[in-house]
Amino acid sequence: MKKIILLSGPTASGKSKLALNLAKKIKGEIINADSMQVYKEFKILSSRPSKTDTNRIKHHLYGFLSVKNHFSAGEWLLLTKKKISSILKKNKIPIIVGGTGLYFNAVTKGISKIPQIDKELRKKIRDLHNKLGQKRFYAKLLKKDPNSKNHISPTDPQRSMRAYEVKIFTKKSLFEWASNTRSDFLDFDMRKIYLDFPKEELLKNISKRTDFMFKKKCINEVKNFRKYKIDKSLSANKIIGVREISDYLDSRITLDEAQNLIKIRTRQYAKRQNTWSRGHMTTWKKLYSKDFSVLLKKVLKEIT
Repeated sequence: MKKIILLSGPTASGKSKLALNLAKKIKGEIINADSMQVYKEFKILSSRPSKTDTNRIKHHLYGFLSVKNHFSAGEWLLLTKKKISSILKKNKIPIIVGGTGLYFNAVTKGISKIPQIDKELRKKIRDLHNKLGQKRFYAKLLKKDPNSKNHISPTDPQRSMRAYEVKIFTKKSLFEWASNTRSDFLDFDMRKIYLDFPKEELLKNISKRTDFMFKKKCINEVKNFRKYKIDKSLSANKIIGVREISDYLDSRITLDEAQNLIKIRTRQYAKRQNTWSRGHMTTWKKLYSKDFSVLLKKVLKEIT
């Protein structure tokens, strides 16, 4: 069977480093499964792999998309399928690495074959969302599609708009479409690894990484991003650090406050990733070791 390695874990758990070392050992190539590392304008804030790393091992789907673009899990899956095919043709092993649960769900469980939504309708729905705000828009969504209440958080504008447009365009709930899906990789040998780091160690890593981002002048990334004046509903606005650094640039908070808020939001995000893994990644192998070489051996044992 054709083999694929899936490597996930919370932010700042060292997934990129592990994937790189893994790829060297098993003749692999790396495919990005982090929804924020796709954007070319955010290298520092999204913690994209360095040029040194990408020169050593072939990396795919990193920094290829402008922040001006909408990008869905479905679009990511289409690109990923092509990358997997081309990597396998070279007799190499695809290693999919990242922290975006929806991307991994797309691989392991499939994605709904929803018809392409009309661009004009999408724009109308985004304009409606801007006019109403998330709270009123969400209430409107629940009237159209009550099933959304069990699946979409009241504070999630992206998924709210997606559910609304699917219901309007197809007359079927997004979740009716979802119930009829299956993975495109059922005939693959899929090895699924989740890095299960203790909370204390993760908090230290998050703090160190945030400090490093500021040394690398992540503020300049946000300054440049603000010049684009992109639609507030686009995903790039969600990158942790954009809001906090913007508030600092607008003199609403100090630099220290911005830095601390980024650490807090990153910790909250890591907690959500771990919660997601407990609910959606029950068949994944959870691995951890403080010693990197021991962790690498554990992962190699699982995948070979």
